[in-house]
Amino acid sequence: MIFTGGALGEWALGEVRPGDTLIGADRGALFLVRHGLTPDLALGDFDSVTAEELADIEAASRRFEACDPVLKDWTDTEMAFVRALEAQPDPPQEVVLLGALGTRFDHSLANVHLLRQALARGVSCRIVDAYNEVRLAGPDTPAVVARGRYDNVSLLPLTADVHGITLAGFQYPLTDATLTIGQSLGISNVLLEPEGRVTVREGLLLVIQSRD
Repeated sequence: MIFTGGALGEWALGEVRPGDTLIGADRGALFLVRHGLTPDLALGDFDSVTAEELADIEAASRRFEACDPVLKDWTDTEMAFVRALEAQPDPPQEVVLLGALGTRFDHSLANVHLLRQALARGVSCRIVDAYNEVRLAGPDTPAVVARGRYDNVSLLPLTADVHGITLAGFQYPLTDATLTIGQSLGISNVLLEPEGRVTVREGLLLVIQSRD
């Protein structure tokens, strides 16, 4: 579970389960500490916290790693994400990103792009906030979504074209279809069954569950 510096709230605490490994990136680590949770790892440049808050994070974390805010190539979220991927056991477990979406659209979009790294490593990954859950489907890696707190399921290409899209359990079915980046055809589908399945033959497809 990676907590980072975007939009976080009480909803995020409900995502944590006993035994989860908690990584706090920059201000995400402060969120964990302020809510009585112990980061297994706190890392980042911590340019969004005060000196007092930084001391609290360091004291409350099992491991603490600070870096220079300028002399680095990755965002704090990507640093945490790479560490989570490197720590995966065999078989790999799931990585969940919380606080990865927020007011900085550039950071939000970059965090969505991180899903590609997880897919390449064969690691299941989701981005979750109060209104959305985002995952990535690719060849040999279907996306399975469950009916629950989300009303809509949207499909958006992450590559220029996505071929061989087949849906099962949806109101608007697709069979061996193609979606091209720049189209809105895949917006706001609805699950008819308790569970839906999205398979792809070629390309990368964002599968976004959302509610208003």
